[in-house]
Formats: sequence, structure tokens, C-alpha cells
Amino acid sequence: MKAEEIRNMTTDQILAKFNDAKEELMKLRFQQATGELTDTSRLRFLRRDIARLATVLTERHTQEGEG
Repeated sequence: MKAEEIRNMTTDQILAKFNDAKEELMKLRFQQATGELTDTSRLRFLRRDIARLATVLTERHTQEGEG
């Protein structure tokens, strides 16, 4: 997911995606710990998506405070 796609979403949609991604990351970590995870690169991409979502949320929160 690209940052521009995230910026075009509403704040509620971003929060929902953020929560879903965090939950999926937790599940993948459990799979990795038990040896069930085959696609370990998914962890990396998911962490980056979470960071992008958090960045856009922070930007919006900062803009609301200024505006």
C-alpha cells in the first residue's frame, strides 16, 4: 500500500486498516515462532505498511492541532 493511497482514505478507514494490520502481524509472529510461517518477507512488508499508516495518522493529528 502506498502512502498516497493511504492519504486518500478517511481517518476511520486508516484506523481500521491499522488495527487489522497489527492483528495480522501478531498472528504472523506466532506462526513464525511455531515454525509454521513460510513467507517471512510478509512480516517486513506488513511492518512497513503499519509504519505508513501510523505516519499518515500522525500527520493528520498534527494538522488538526494546527488548524
